[in-house]
Amino acid sequence: MSQHDDVLIIGGGHNGLVCAAYLAGAGLKVRVLERRHIVGGAAVTEEFHPGFRNSLASYTVSLLNPKVIADMRLAQHGLRVVERSYANFLPLPDGRSFRLGGEHTQSEVAKWSARDAQRLPEYYAMLDRIVVVLRELMQQTPPNVSDRFVLADWIASASAARQVKSLDMRGRRDLLDLFTKSAGELLDSWFEGEPLKAALGWDSVVGNFASPYTPGSAYVLLHHVFGEVNGKAGAWGHAIGGMGAITQAMRKECEARGVIIETDAEVARLVVEGNKAVGVTLADGRELRAKTIASNLNPKLLYTKLVERSQLDEDTAQRIERYRCGSGTFRMNVALSELPDFTAMPGTQQQPHHQSGILIGPSLQYFEQAYFDAKSKAYNAGWARKPIVELVISSTLDDTLAPPGQHVASMFCQQVNPDMPDQGGDGGWDAHRDTVAKLMIDTVDAYAPNFARSVLGYEALSPLDLERRIGLVGGDIFHGALGLDQMFSARPLLGQGNYRGAFKQLYLCGSGTHPGGGVTGLPGRNAAREILKDLRKGPRPD
Repeated sequence: MSQHDDVLIIGGGHNGLVCAAYLAGAGLKVRVLERRHIVGGAAVTEEFHPGFRNSLASYTVSLLNPKVIADMRLAQHGLRVVERSYANFLPLPDGRSFRLGGEHTQSEVAKWSARDAQRLPEYYAMLDRIVVVLRELMQQTPPNVSDRFVLADWIASASAARQVKSLDMRGRRDLLDLFTKSAGELLDSWFEGEPLKAALGWDSVVGNFASPYTPGSAYVLLHHVFGEVNGKAGAWGHAIGGMGAITQAMRKECEARGVIIETDAEVARLVVEGNKAVGVTLADGRELRAKTIASNLNPKLLYTKLVERSQLDEDTAQRIERYRCGSGTFRMNVALSELPDFTAMPGTQQQPHHQSGILIGPSLQYFEQAYFDAKSKAYNAGWARKPIVELVISSTLDDTLAPPGQHVASMFCQQVNPDMPDQGGDGGWDAHRDTVAKLMIDTVDAYAPNFARSVLGYEALSPLDLERRIGLVGGDIFHGALGLDQMFSARPLLGQGNYRGAFKQLYLCGSGTHPGGGVTGLPGRNAAREILKDLRKGPRPD
């Protein structure tokens, strides 16, 4: 038994590292315990085929908070982010194509609808008005809704209300639409061109096992403008060296501040005594103790795997079992001998569209059918007959990832059913993985006929693989669905929305807390602020 640390952090994903850095910066002795051989969680870069490296799961940069970048000195530790040429390229079934982003956006949109070209700036202005408010709320601790009146929580609630109150009536109505309506309904009310609606609506199904017409899905449209790259709002970029460059830079800053990081250190159990979290037991039998424990895990994983059910009150136990996790994501890393030769934009020589997010999925109706196929399992064990694929060819922006003249691509594929148990001896996801991987490759090949033959090798990760390898329950890239019932004060549950867990001295610092998923660093930063507040330590973030 050992107690040499002030804080133990379970999980070395990016939020765990952010939390650790801020705590160590206030003079605390912090130890991070990571199950895998490398820190970074979903944001790591690994070799998947001889000579080819890529980001394992997370694959693009935009949402990483500028304050986290500055406070953790990530640029000084080698992080360099380059911007895409433009946001999205959509090859279409009829041989045409659509581009979104950059100087040609208005003329591209006008090819389908002059009315849409006129309305697009107004649409972005509407989102910008909302985002100004929500960016502030993302960096605040949500008011805790519990059975006890706490003055600080009341003040926090008033602060949140003031943020919303800063919007005029039109802005408040837009905010209500974005939180309650479906992405499809909202986009249909704004635009008529299908490619534009598909490009904008893609975010509503990314990692979200739902139809774009599912109520509440409009909220994720805000991700188009939430982020920034090198100070440019709404831009998307690539970290040179892959997403692992972010978390390796974070590791350097943590170690510079004295954080002890242990890899291959799987936590098997949270030690709870007298309703206090007092330590952890590792898979190797060691028991470590500290006065403060912070978990970077998916809350469902924490409370169902590391905590005995009898230690939770019955209501919490039942509700965490119902906490919705599950993504329609099938993730692939692909080694290519050459660039895709798109029918709609011929040539294997590098062109600007090769550097964008290449989206296979021409309409919201296509997105909806993909979800219905996977959800119903009417045609197979649980995947879309015509899936949605975003292809990002990282090596067009970063020549460190592949041998000269060859390329690496990330394929972020939707929709597959995360619930595919082994029934009747069919093997579940382990049996169907390569069948689905071939379908995803063939889906791209239908638009770029050289694609399949250019594939030198690939790594395919089903929702089950994502859960087993990096703790994404049900393959959920957000550590819990981003529905109204699992956001803000209710993330992960009412009473735990302020980063304080089910036991005294237990804190939550991962994406299963406000403001949710994506490589933002904000859950870790916000949690560190609350821990330091309780410990009466400083300096604190903000």
